[in-house]
Amino acid sequence: MFMSKAEETRSTILKQALELIYRQGYRSTSLDDILATTQVTKGAFYYHFRNKEEMGVAMIEEAIHNEIWPLIQKSLTSSSNFRDNLYTMMNGLLFEHPFMTAEYGCPAVNLIQELAPLSQTFQMALKKSLTKWERAIEAEIVRAQQAGQLEATHDANQIALHIITLYHGVRNMGKLLGKTYYITFLGEFKRYLDSLK
Repeated sequence: MFMSKAEETRSTILKQALELIYRQGYRSTSLDDILATTQVTKGAFYYHFRNKEEMGVAMIEEAIHNEIWPLIQKSLTSSSNFRDNLYTMMNGLLFEHPFMTAEYGCPAVNLIQELAPLSQTFQMALKKSLTKWERAIEAEIVRAQQAGQLEATHDANQIALHIITLYHGVRNMGKLLGKTYYITFLGEFKRYLDSLK
């Protein structure tokens, strides 16, 4: 898809901001840090964003979404078996995503920890992103129930929230225990999925 010069500049700002903030944190990353890596002038920055907060919200809604959502979407439609799809999604987010590392965790999880208690604006943007993921998992659970793979008595929303909570937890533990912890976690996650009858 063709992008104008202005669109390219905006995309570059968000991409570089995401990379810096992922490693340093939002509050520890200054606007000057972002400008230095993008070689964009302050004037060009303020053409696209009123302030750092507005850029941060756009980073959540666009850059993080574009990094993570394709893998989630692809995983949840990779087979007709919901257990395989949910396992593939978790495994992909932990091991196969080229951007995310065990050392730094997940950018969305990091921002929830850092900013959700401090800023309603960020809280709303992060909740919107989380809700989209929650609804996608719910839809996969409901599909499984309709296909007879899972009993209808299960609450799709509770399962979705549980899986997302597990992901948030393993990402944080991975920062301390490294990638090998993910292997242990995935074994338990598979057992959890197999326990859903």
